[in-house]
Amino acid sequence: MSEQSTNPFADLSFWKWMDPSKAAGEYKIPNFNFDAVMSAQRRNVEAFSALNKAVFESWQSLARRQADAARQSFEEANSFASSWASCPTAEEKAIRQAEASKAAFEKCLTNLRDVAETVAKCNNQALETVSTRVSESVQEVREIIKGGKAA
Repeated sequence: MSEQSTNPFADLSFWKWMDPSKAAGEYKIPNFNFDAVMSAQRRNVEAFSALNKAVFESWQSLARRQADAARQSFEEANSFASSWASCPTAEEKAIRQAEASKAAFEKCLTNLRDVAETVAKCNNQALETVSTRVSESVQEVREIIKGGKAA
């Protein structure tokens, strides 16, 4: 026994009304320049690889400077301890300790400013690199869409 479907859409076939090859012929689809897209992506990868290398080198340099600053601080602390121990009076020890504390504080502030400037410089260079590449990439996409050679 076959029952007729009560669903009005059950017997509908999309392909009765729509022929994909006919539809594709009706719309103008621009040629896709795969080589230009791949070339643009290659330049993106190269730019970001160079950016990562520059950031890594900046942080490596910063770490070296911090290690040097720490080593120098330990040497100065050692020197202070021996000179402080040789002071004959408590007043001289207090004066020497105050002077050493002030010098250490000033040196610490100088190091912090140097670190902040280095990080800001690195961030600015990274932002400039990314911004430049994004602008170039947008222009390349425009050229690819227009059908020009952006390779």
